[in-house]
Amino acid sequence: MENLRNKNVLVVGLARTGLAVAEFLLDQGARVTITDHLPAEDLGSEADSALRLECSLALGGHPAELFTDADLIVVSPGVPLNLPQLQEARSKSVPIIGELELASRFLKLPIVAISGTNGKTTTTELVGDMINRSGQRVFVGGNIGNPLVNLLREKEDFEVAVVEVSSFQLDSMDTFHPQVAVLLNISEDHLDRYDSFSDYVESKCRLFSNQTADDIAVVPARDPLIGVRCTIRSRQLNFSLSKQSAHAYLESEQLVCRVMPGPVRRYDLRRWQLVGSHNQQNLMAAVLAATCMGAKPEAIQKTIDNFKPLPHRLELAHHWRGIRFYNDSKATNVDSVVRSLETFTAPIILLAGGRDKEGSYNPLTGLVRQRVKMLVLMGEARFRLAKTLGNLTCTVVVDDMEAAVPVALGAAAPGDVVLLSPACSSFDHYENYKARGDHFRSLVHKFTAMEVFDETPSCPWISAGRNKRKLNAHN
Repeated sequence: MENLRNKNVLVVGLARTGLAVAEFLLDQGARVTITDHLPAEDLGSEADSALRLECSLALGGHPAELFTDADLIVVSPGVPLNLPQLQEARSKSVPIIGELELASRFLKLPIVAISGTNGKTTTTELVGDMINRSGQRVFVGGNIGNPLVNLLREKEDFEVAVVEVSSFQLDSMDTFHPQVAVLLNISEDHLDRYDSFSDYVESKCRLFSNQTADDIAVVPARDPLIGVRCTIRSRQLNFSLSKQSAHAYLESEQLVCRVMPGPVRRYDLRRWQLVGSHNQQNLMAAVLAATCMGAKPEAIQKTIDNFKPLPHRLELAHHWRGIRFYNDSKATNVDSVVRSLETFTAPIILLAGGRDKEGSYNPLTGLVRQRVKMLVLMGEARFRLAKTLGNLTCTVVVDDMEAAVPVALGAAAPGDVVLLSPACSSFDHYENYKARGDHFRSLVHKFTAMEVFDETPSCPWISAGRNKRKLNAHN
């Protein structure tokens, strides 16, 4: 791996990560080929950028000979590792790694790696900001949108890397070794890619596989899944909303942190702007990780006081006539929606749906029954969602966001919360969750400005025989 010159390297997947990998490999003198199952016309600017590189392209399919003739294959996170061509290359002993693994083999600086089903990006940004405010030169990237391999091409001399790590990236790791590994939580997600939830859990636990007793693992206190399923040989620091024996916990309006050796630190939370107990947990994990990397207490407090909510994560998108509109488009799994619903005490009009990820919607039933005034279901998963949740509250099924927002406006009253928290991926109608969230925000502003909304439907709709038959016809 230290000498890639004149090696035949195949990069599978031409998105941002694939391009970054190809550019790095070319810098190393490798002979690079990029392949993607999509044709050039569907790849847009990525294809244009690839054409400007001095490499070969195989778009619109994956020629098998490219895989078996390669000296090394680097896969992008979105590429399933059970691809037949990859299986054939594996049988020929061709090394197959991911971008994260590739980059880590060339890095000489300490790594903070942050994973979990939910909260990864917020926690990654928090840790990076705390370390940066402490005067250290920190690279923040990974699954957050800036591939780790880009660090190797930066001219700046970084002192630490803080990276968000997805389960897909962990699947293709081998020697990746973070000095501080943070696993925030594990709940059902990506079951459209993994054979079982157990396989998904195993993937997340790989985060700790190369750590030693000299490293740090930051995990929730007494988590029944992480504690049982993950083998952790490093020193554990845990966080808890209430358990005062944890290394980080809440006490009144303070966050208490004790990492030995060192004094107990207390941080004021009165200016903390992010809503929800899940964000308090993200903050505790971030404080522990940043403290381990030498972040100064005053820098940590400044981050707590000034950190703004990230877009598409319980983002207040609009306030109109006493109604609050929240864009939570990043809530692409059920557990994330649970955390969002738990945040509000006001009546909620919940917009959900998209591309089904094949997990169970049952964990939502209690909160929908107790807190959701109306369900507006859309996208490919709308009928499956309605089958599980539609008899719990007033429920309306529509085709898409354009139809969902006027329905929500028609049902909303002063004091209500209109919440886009889909529990599904966005790929039925959008390029990504950001595009979905942007569309929701623009529609809310458009329809409130025009005062265009649908009359509140008679509920519960699912009790009507005609609608029951329609629902069953789609399942």
